[in-house]
Amino acid sequence: GTLLNFSVSDHGRSDSLLLSWDEPEGGAEGYLFALSSLGSDTPLQNGSAGPNITSFWFHGLTPGMCYEIEVTTTFACMETASQTVTAQTSPSPVRNLSLSSGGSSAVLHASWTHARGQRDSYHLALYHSDSQTLVRNASILPNTSTFLFDGLLAGSEYALKVSTLAGSSQASTSIRQWTAPSIPTQLRLSPGSSTSLVASWAGAGGAAWLHLALHNLLTQTVTTTLSARRGLTSYTFQHLHPGTQYWLGLRATAGSYTMAGPNATAWTYPLSPGNVTLSTAEEQNSLQARWSTPAGERDFYLVTLQEGEDGAPARNISVGGDSGHVTFHGLSPGKQYFVQVTAVAGPYRASAHSTAAWTQPLPPSGVSLSSQGSPHSLLASWKEAMGEGYVLALGPMGHPMKNSSLLRDVTNFTYEDLHPGTLYTFEVSTVAGPYTSSPRRITNWTYPLPLQQLTLSNRGHSTSLQASWRAAPTGSTGYTGTLWETKSQERVRNMTVGNNWMNVTFEDLVPGRQYTLEMAAMAGPYRSPVRSATDWTYPLAPAGVTLTNTRRPLGLSAFWDKAAGDVDQFHLQLYSKSHPAQRNISVGPNTHNFTFLGLSPGIQYFLKVTVLAGPYRSSSHFATEWTYPLSLANVSVQPGRRPQELHVSWVESGGGRDHLVQLSVAESLSIIRNVSVPRGVTQLDLEGLVPGSRYRVEIISQAGPHRISSQTAIGYTVPLPPLSLSASPVSTAWALAVHWETPPGQRDGYLLSLHEEGSSAPARNLEAGKDNTNVTLAQLEPGTCYLVGIWAVAGPYRSLPKNITGCTVPAAPTNLSLINPGSSSELYAWWNKPPGRRDHYRVILYSLSTQSRDQVQTLSPDARNITWTHLEAGSRFAVQVTAVKGSFEASSTNVTQWTYPLAPANLTLGSPSASALQVSWVATGRGAEGYVVDVYDTASSSHVEHLVLGGDAKSHTFRNLSPGTRYSIAVRATAGPFHTSTPNFTHCTREYDALLA
Repeated sequence: GTLLNFSVSDHGRSDSLLLSWDEPEGGAEGYLFALSSLGSDTPLQNGSAGPNITSFWFHGLTPGMCYEIEVTTTFACMETASQTVTAQTSPSPVRNLSLSSGGSSAVLHASWTHARGQRDSYHLALYHSDSQTLVRNASILPNTSTFLFDGLLAGSEYALKVSTLAGSSQASTSIRQWTAPSIPTQLRLSPGSSTSLVASWAGAGGAAWLHLALHNLLTQTVTTTLSARRGLTSYTFQHLHPGTQYWLGLRATAGSYTMAGPNATAWTYPLSPGNVTLSTAEEQNSLQARWSTPAGERDFYLVTLQEGEDGAPARNISVGGDSGHVTFHGLSPGKQYFVQVTAVAGPYRASAHSTAAWTQPLPPSGVSLSSQGSPHSLLASWKEAMGEGYVLALGPMGHPMKNSSLLRDVTNFTYEDLHPGTLYTFEVSTVAGPYTSSPRRITNWTYPLPLQQLTLSNRGHSTSLQASWRAAPTGSTGYTGTLWETKSQERVRNMTVGNNWMNVTFEDLVPGRQYTLEMAAMAGPYRSPVRSATDWTYPLAPAGVTLTNTRRPLGLSAFWDKAAGDVDQFHLQLYSKSHPAQRNISVGPNTHNFTFLGLSPGIQYFLKVTVLAGPYRSSSHFATEWTYPLSLANVSVQPGRRPQELHVSWVESGGGRDHLVQLSVAESLSIIRNVSVPRGVTQLDLEGLVPGSRYRVEIISQAGPHRISSQTAIGYTVPLPPLSLSASPVSTAWALAVHWETPPGQRDGYLLSLHEEGSSAPARNLEAGKDNTNVTLAQLEPGTCYLVGIWAVAGPYRSLPKNITGCTVPAAPTNLSLINPGSSSELYAWWNKPPGRRDHYRVILYSLSTQSRDQVQTLSPDARNITWTHLEAGSRFAVQVTAVKGSFEASSTNVTQWTYPLAPANLTLGSPSASALQVSWVATGRGAEGYVVDVYDTASSSHVEHLVLGGDAKSHTFRNLSPGTRYSIAVRATAGPFHTSTPNFTHCTREYDALLA
């Protein structure tokens, strides 16, 4: 038969197959179909088709299955032809396909339910949705139902296509899903201008969309929202309010995922205030700053007031953000100020300045107008006032004023070429900016010119003076004058006269006084330079002139009464008719007496006193008097040859007859002796006086009617020395007790001297009261001899000395030690050296064990130790060290010690029985304090017996010993803590059998 061209297709249906063919030429009677699984002979479906049919459907098949279709074509004449066609149904797609990120930004997990029917494998294709790029391509086994995609981009949409493969056919299912977005970092919000904020961030690629919300924190409203696609990293928010704080929130989204991101706050720049002005306020020294409020917001305004051209801050004031003005009070007058108004919003500021403004100036203070003594100029001065400068004006009173301007730093101005003696008016005002203060006004005069040819004359009068002058040039209003006492500078008279006066007379003045007249021309409060003239009034002669003999030898004193008025000096003229020499003396005006010395005694003198006042003089009458005789000179009172005598001597100076020597006790002033001696005698001895007493001597001389005494002389009789002086040591201390008996007579006290024997140091002195009879000299050196001297003292005189030597008790040695150096015949003693001195040490060694004689040694005062030899062995000794100074001693405490004993001699051993040993010995020397016998078993070295015996023991028998055993025996001699042993001797006890035999 004819083979037909069969084709099989599923037309997209996985459970059906369409068998189609071309109708054969000549047609066919019909068709028979048998469908079976490939490789199986069991038909699954049968079908038929009539003529003119070219296709046939097989339904209810298994997807993805391979089938075999046997087609039998019946032609005419029952001719048949069979053909076999193989085909495979299309696979079915997977079911329940899901794709999930699980919240991860880099992983997607795919899962599905297996497709119905058969399949060869699965093919997975993952695409990035935005870029349409294939990200992953994977073929997996047909029994796999999950797959994990990692390393993906965050916040991205992916499309997954899962294809079921069966033969050359496939069935696909697709799904889309997003990875979780990543949060952007480093979000910043900063002002771009007063109406914009610039937001920027990093890491924005991990989100499909960024949603930004800008909140106005002042109004708590959302100002702007923004959704931005992936890749945007900054954004500028426009049309914001100036000076406002905003909060920016950010969310990242990808598909159904949303994640809150960071947030940030920032302020927009504030706008600077506008129309800033600074102007004068109603209150004095106040300025008001005003400004217009700019758009937007601000936290507050910082208003800074700046002072002067350098703009130094003077005030800082913070006001609310809604304020539009502020007033500054208490500012300095006449100063230039600026104001800066700063709008503050968060950390940002915007400032604006005003133009300058001035406070009202004050007029200058301390304004003065001084002529400074000049008739042609005036100096205007004032204290500096705050402002730019000053306006000055000057003119004569009642006449137009001339203006001038000065800078601020100038505070004085001199007007020259003015008229003398003229009253001027001066005005000064302060200028500050547009303001001028009220003027300060002051007036003053220029100085007048002085008058001429002023004279002053007494015209022979003692109480008046006349002044005359020539008129001054024009420009004065009169004359003023002051009459002064020239020397005292006291004002006497003031006079003021008109400018037509030419002279004036001053009455009732003091005679003999010099006056000075000072006159000046006047103009207002000022005077011209002074012109002066001087003269004296005529002096009056002195009255009451007397001449008297003074109590001085060869002297006369002149006295006079000062007459009314003044004098410059007094001139004294003294002369004698019997002597051609004449004395002329000038003395000061305040002197009213004068003594003439160096005159001859017993002579009559005459005196005239003349007063001088300037060039004028007047003299007194004469006065007369006699001189006194001279008193004796160099009166001396000295002790006599004995303590009961005084020797008086003097030197005669001329004049006088006899001398009267008066003696009195100084304390009572009562005269106890009057002795008259003729002229020419110059010494006298007074006897029978009390030793150690103070006397006063005065010698009176007489010449004519006058008597005169010498100077009083004081003298002392020599005191008697103390009696029965003794010095003994104080037993309880290193001191000396000094005793004496009071001698007859008087004294002021006692002087003691203490000198250490053999020392070059200066003596120690001390004083004792006159009633003392003893004194203790403490803090002396032990064992030291001192020379003690004592004197009785009366005034500057001492009695004969009394001396005695006394010694302190020596100090005892300390820390005495007596040591056995390991010898049986020697002992060694040493001690600490005590303070002070000593003649020697006496060291005594006592034998305490025997009645032997004590050993005494005398050592030098510097010795510190001693060694005794040839002592008895095994004996106890005691030592004592005594410091000796003269008859005084100080002993240490006694210290004892033993010498080593000698070992016993002739040690013999015997065994009187099998269990006994007998030991005997001979004492060496004087023997020992005791004996110790030790017995040892020689074989085992064990200690068998220990026996202590007295010093008189010489033998001992040990019993209960082991027979036939060798023993070792040693005997020790003991003395105190020391012992000396014999060598060990051995001996055997007897055997039993030896004993039986």
